Amino acid sequence: MNHERIESDPAVMRGKPVIRGTRVTVEHIVRECARGLSPADVAAQYPRLTAEDVLAALAFAADYLGHETVTAAE
Repeated sequence: MNHERIESDPAVMRGKPVIRGTRVTVEHIVRECARGLSPADVAAQYPRLTAEDVLAALAFAADYLGHETVTAAE
């Protein structure tokens, strides 16, 4: 998974994935979109974010879940 707009640094937000150069976490962006905000609405809340950053966060989250290992219960 290579997402140029996303970075994880232990010194920033305890290593949670964020939009590069910000402290805005992927988790926060996903939650805002889940509340019904559009990428443009989320980006409008932060002067350094673009709608493309929001879409990159959603793509990162989808890829992260797509690589998740699921074990069936017996």
